Amino acid sequence: MAKKVDGYIKLQIPAGQANPSPPVGTALGPRGVNIMEFCKAFNAKTQELNGAPVPVVITVYADRTFTFTMNKPPVSYFLMKAAGLKKGGATPGQASSGTVTMAQIREIAETKLQDLNAHDIDAAARIVAGSARSMGLEVKG
Repeated sequence: MAKKVDGYIKLQIPAGQANPSPPVGTALGPRGVNIMEFCKAFNAKTQELNGAPVPVVITVYADRTFTFTMNKPPVSYFLMKAAGLKKGGATPGQASSGTVTMAQIREIAETKLQDLNAHDIDAAARIVAGSARSMGLEVKG
């Protein structure tokens, strides 16, 4: 028999750096979930991602157990890494804060394809290119 789901918690945590302080502790504590158990499991699974922000969905069950699923880091993280920037542009559409090539965009699209709402690489690349333009990045090629 399946466990009764008590709720879902969505967080974005740096890979390998989950700890009981906010936002993890304040999100899991009221649900009665063992915070340290989650932190250890999450850090063990994300150790190789080197601090990339990882979106995670935690399913909390009625008996206070949990499971979690992770997605790839956001497109904006990959774009900033490809352009060599710390943050996006202050005035997108008016001033360019950096450039990315179409080859880099296709590589990011291949990485994020399972998380994007796209049927093929070309559609995913258009989504990623739109994100790049909205961040103030210039797309070459």
